[in-house]
Amino acid sequence: MLQFKVNLPARKFYFTTARNFLILLLLIASSFAVQAQKAKVTDNTLPKPKLVVGIVIDQMRWDYLYRFYDRYGETGFKRLLKQGFSCENTLINYIPSVTAVGHSTIYTGSVPAIHGITDNNWIDRASGKSVYCTSDSAVQSVGTTGKSGQMSPRNLLASTITDELAIASNFQSKIVGVSLKDRASILPAGHTPTAAFWLDDDSGNFITSSYYMQQLPKWVNDFNQAKHIDKLIAKDWHTLYPIETYTQSLPDNAIWEGKFKGETESIFPHLISSVYKNSREDFRDTPFGNTLTLEFAKATLDAYQLGKGSATDFLAINCASTDYVGHMYGPNSVEVEDVYLRLDKDLGAFFDALDKKVGKGNYTVFLTADHGASNSIKFNQAHKIPSENVNTGAIRASLNEYLKGKFDVEKLVTRVSSYQVYYNADLIDKKKLDYNLVKQESINFLRKQPGISFAVDLDNIQAASIPNYIKERIINGYNYKRSGDVQIISDPGWFSGGSTGTTHGLYGPTDTHIPLIFMGWGIKHGATNRETYMTDIAPTVAAFLHIQMPNGAIGKPIVEVLSK
Repeated sequence: MLQFKVNLPARKFYFTTARNFLILLLLIASSFAVQAQKAKVTDNTLPKPKLVVGIVIDQMRWDYLYRFYDRYGETGFKRLLKQGFSCENTLINYIPSVTAVGHSTIYTGSVPAIHGITDNNWIDRASGKSVYCTSDSAVQSVGTTGKSGQMSPRNLLASTITDELAIASNFQSKIVGVSLKDRASILPAGHTPTAAFWLDDDSGNFITSSYYMQQLPKWVNDFNQAKHIDKLIAKDWHTLYPIETYTQSLPDNAIWEGKFKGETESIFPHLISSVYKNSREDFRDTPFGNTLTLEFAKATLDAYQLGKGSATDFLAINCASTDYVGHMYGPNSVEVEDVYLRLDKDLGAFFDALDKKVGKGNYTVFLTADHGASNSIKFNQAHKIPSENVNTGAIRASLNEYLKGKFDVEKLVTRVSSYQVYYNADLIDKKKLDYNLVKQESINFLRKQPGISFAVDLDNIQAASIPNYIKERIINGYNYKRSGDVQIISDPGWFSGGSTGTTHGLYGPTDTHIPLIFMGWGIKHGATNRETYMTDIAPTVAAFLHIQMPNGAIGKPIVEVLSK
């Protein structure tokens, strides 16, 4: 007689007949069906990364990816390019191209006309008062006794991709913003984050505001007490490699390079340990600000256990020292080359930490910039490229003098900022002047000034005889409640800057052509030279997370980036 022994959960069955063996087969089939159904339910879980990391490199021009490519290691920028998807022709589609606007646009998928962050500072048309983009007197500083913590995202009118992730996860996702700059931490983190932290220069500590929490967590206090800044600057700022190898830069101490206080020449080494004692904000003007930021970001991974829960988390990082160094020295300096070589190593170490803490293939990174930067004016002039300073103070004074002659009223112009003219609306009403006539006379005057290509009435942009490429960017940047009255468009190479270093804010490619690389979960390897925009970043993130786009988004998902 045949005897069959079969192991089923928690029991043993013995069968001695063919009939009973048939029953056995039916039981086995039923057991497999139940297990398959369980697996099917599990397989229906929506695939998603455990963590999204947004890295915005302040003032990083697109060409820096390739200018210094041969000197990068394999774990930083090259890893992004070799493993990720690079959108090689990503442009900013508004003006002015400045920090607060860039971060807001990246994370809202929108433009200043809609999300409301029109500049780092603006004049509120209703009150006539100057407003800083993230200032909020209704909250208190946390971690410092000064006012540097009186900040929040309340001036941002639209939701962010981080807000939409919070909503989609029923607020289970942990969302944190990190930067040296308050605005570059606050605006990306959105309205509903777990936390946002930024650097207080006076104390040298990371702080926050009561908008997020009432006291600093113990881990932040521990990080601050470790005195990382003192350790980073102890050996001063020497070039990472022998200075003669910096062949992508012009010789040190060019006439357009700035100096630290107390320096007589702009040369290496920069004795930052001495400078910092008297000018603590100058720490930002060194590559070590990026190192500090990424070290704090690593601590954030551990403190909030990012990427460890059931919901997708988000870490928004801004490396800001690239901006400070660029402003001080200009794009063609040894200092800028050195800051990117050091940042490359810091990024590599950070990606290694993500691999270990979250797991390679479990996270998605995107890296971009909030804006680029123009070549220094004196650099351009030294190489016979037309370039001059647009002196906005002189423009305001001369325009006021001209309008006084036309209307017999003094100081009709209150401000010229980010290439926009603001008028004293109350004075115009009081004197019963024709507002449109004041603007038209101003435009007639400005058009005749050296270095000015166009002057545009911001209430009637469509009527301006200017290229559509520029017109679209003016429209996208114009918010009636927060923008000026007349937009100035300078000649290429002409911008409002000092005699050293550089700045940004214009529509041209040096200021608006930015890197954009995605890497990791849900991303295929490759590149495109199709024109894409800063406004497309948030919709692309929304697409691979399968969540709603921010409520003011006008961009579109970059479908080439997404793996099936």
